[in-house]
Amino acid sequence: MKKGIYNKTTHKTIFIKLKFADNYFKRLKGLMFKKNIDYGLVFITNTKNRFCCGIHTSFMKFNIDVYFLDENLKIFDIKTLKPWSKYTPIKKSAYIIEFKENKMKNKLKKGDEIKFI
Repeated sequence: MKKGIYNKTTHKTIFIKLKFADNYFKRLKGLMFKKNIDYGLVFITNTKNRFCCGIHTSFMKFNIDVYFLDENLKIFDIKTLKPWSKYTPIKKSAYIIEFKENKMKNKLKKGDEIKFI
């Protein structure tokens, strides 16, 4: 588990727990059936195209903000999703981070480059 995110664009550190969904079963379960979270869930996608980076919020109980990052950890797309919805990003992503809605509001934005710490 990592302890936060360093925003290389703003030179600010955001202290938040991060969990990594780095295998098939962790990615499959994601945040389904959780009642609440106090961390960010990082998906390492290793996919070949943008359609494999699509996500859903089936069986979720709260809204989430989803950040799509390229291989350089630069945020290129952000989407807020309600339970029982789906979304496919505008291009292939290397990482996807899910937070509870508004958790990173005014801390991360499109175009920011980050580093996990």
